[in-house]
Parts: sequence; C-alpha cells; structure tokens
Amino acid sequence: MSSSPRGAEPEYVGFWARVAAALVDTVWMLPLVAVWLVVVSGGWRRLSLERLLEWAQSSSEQLLLFAALALVVVPLWMRRSATPGKQLIDARIVDAVTLGPPSPRQLLIRYAGYLLATVPLCLGFVWVAFDRRKQGWHDKLANTVVIRVKR
Repeated sequence: MSSSPRGAEPEYVGFWARVAAALVDTVWMLPLVAVWLVVVSGGWRRLSLERLLEWAQSSSEQLLLFAALALVVVPLWMRRSATPGKQLIDARIVDAVTLGPPSPRQLLIRYAGYLLATVPLCLGFVWVAFDRRKQGWHDKLANTVVIRVKR
C-alpha cells in the first residue's frame, strides 16, 4: 500500500489536512452522537439543555460515548485504513515500519491514544505540525503514520 516508489520516503499527511479530515468526520459522526444522547437521556422528551450540560460535564458519559464511537471508527480503520474524512484527502493509516496495514492491536492503541493526545490542550494532535513524520502522540503510541496514497 506504499504511496511512493520502493525505498522512497512516503508523503506524510500534515496537520491542516488532518484537521480538515477530522472536521469531515465530525460532521458525519454528529447524527451518531445525537442518537447516543437521546438514548442515554431516556428519549427525546427527556432531552433538554440542562441534560446536555450535565452530559458535557460527566466524564463517565463522555468515556462511554468515546467507547461507543470506537465501535464505528476502529472497524472503518480496519477495513479501509481510513475514516471518510481521510479517504476524502486520499490519506491512509499505515504501520510506521512496513507502510502496510496496521494490526487491529495497533488501531485499538491508536484510538485509545486519542485520550492521551487530547488531555493536555490537544497538544498530542498539534504535535503533528512539528513532527518529521507528522505523527501525533496517538500515532507514536501505535507505531502508525498517516500517508497520502496516490490514485
């Protein structure tokens, strides 16, 4: 799945392209989050601004949502090595050493690494802008990189 000739350095996808992909992914995930909020609130009638504010302040409910979204995101990574946002920019998640498909274990570590990357003011994501191979902390933990795939 390498995007470059044998022995050549792949094109690593940088910070702003990955931000754009994340925005696309956020848009298609919003309906999933809305359904989740309705379910955990006990139905549309019980959903209120007060309930949404309680949810926003509840670490346990946010962790449950994070875990539920993993059931969507990780299988996408396993099947396509990308989410729809990454597919739109011709980017793929690959093993940092082989540039082949990452293992399911790597993808689970990568997803869990999002928590670590988010905690200190999203510094783990901003790291992509300064890293030579454009790896965020979640990529470093999972030994993955995001590369551009030539069509």
